[in-house]
Order: sequence, then structure tokens, then C-alpha cells
Amino acid sequence: MLNQPTLQKLQTLRLHGMAEAFRVQSDPAQRDGLADLSFEERFALLVDQEWTWRQNRALARRLSQAKFRYRASVEDIDFRTARGLDRSLLRSWTQNSAWVAEHQNIFLLGPCGVGKSWLACALGEKAFRDGFPLSSSALPECFATWPGPAPLAASERRDFLEICEDRYQTRSTILTSQLPVAKWHEQIGDPTLADSILDRLVHNAHRLEMHGESMRKERNGKKA
Repeated sequence: MLNQPTLQKLQTLRLHGMAEAFRVQSDPAQRDGLADLSFEERFALLVDQEWTWRQNRALARRLSQAKFRYRASVEDIDFRTARGLDRSLLRSWTQNSAWVAEHQNIFLLGPCGVGKSWLACALGEKAFRDGFPLSSSALPECFATWPGPAPLAASERRDFLEICEDRYQTRSTILTSQLPVAKWHEQIGDPTLADSILDRLVHNAHRLEMHGESMRKERNGKKA
């Protein structure tokens, strides 16, 4: 076939998306309606497919480099389980990830096992798809499970304040915590540093308070 050399050349040029689109256009069983298109319109379809292929490839590479703890996406959020998830609130957050564009923070609060970390990864993945960068080195800063069961040590307080100062009004941060925000000041330990840290976190933050039984227990129960 005359088309085969063309396909090979497209692959050699690494125009893999265009090669796939050309293969489809060349298949009589799949090109219904193409005969009515002009040369320019059919060529535009080839270019569009190549563009989409490269965008998807770049996104997959960035997601792999980010090394999210969970493979999560906002489309897979389970609203059937009673966890206090507000569908309209989450929709407003994920609409173009505007909270990231406005350098706002998100607090995901609730007991262990209700899916806070999973939801944090889903929100981060959506921000990725909306074009906001996130390097793997920044991941511990963006997704920190804090505060923990024990108060912060002096070095941890200083490190956390440095992170907050670096990100304040320039980048967004997601924090997950088993403690309500009202107890964070006490958990930090040092009143002066606590004021400085919370001043840079709380005032431009959205909050989602989750509740319910551990989803890990539910999954284990189903397996049993």
C-alpha cells in the first residue's frame, strides 16, 4: 500500500498521533463523513490528533514525576459514602482549579481513614491537568499530613514556618489533619511561631470537614 511508507515516515519523525489519525482516515471502515471534508479540514484533524497525543503524553510524564501517593482523580470521588463531602464545594474547587490560580490553600480535616490524603491527591491531579506545575521536590510541602498526634518539635516548627513563608501568596498548599483548626495553635507548641504559621495559612484557606467510619475498614470488610 502507498500509505504504509507514509505511516513509517510519520513514525520515524515521531509524529505518532498524526500517524494514528492518518491510519484511521485511510481505513474505509472508519472514515464515514471524511469524504465530505476538504483537504484543509482533513489535515487539521491530523494536526489536532498529534497535538492531543503530545499533550496527553506530557501530562502522563508529569504525573509520573510527581509521584502522587495515590492514583486519584476528582472524577472518581465517591459521594455515596457518608463522609461530609460537599459536591457543590468540590465542583467549585475543581472548576479550572481556580483556588490554585488565586494562591489559596485547602484544609482537609477529619478522622483517620476517611480519605483525606486520597482527596488531596485527586485535587492535585486535577490542578496538573489544568496546567498548574507541581514538581516532585515540592510534593512534601504541598501534601503534608499535619498536625500529627504529637506536638511539633522546635526544628519542625522552624521548617514549617519557612515553608509557609516561601509559599505565602505565591503558591497553594493542601493540608490534611485529624485535628480541627482550632487546635493547631496548641499543637504547634510555640505561641509566637504558631501565630506566624497560622497567619500565613488560615486566612486564605478553604476548609472541608470530613467524618464517618474508616473506609479502610469498609474495604477490609468487603474483602472478608
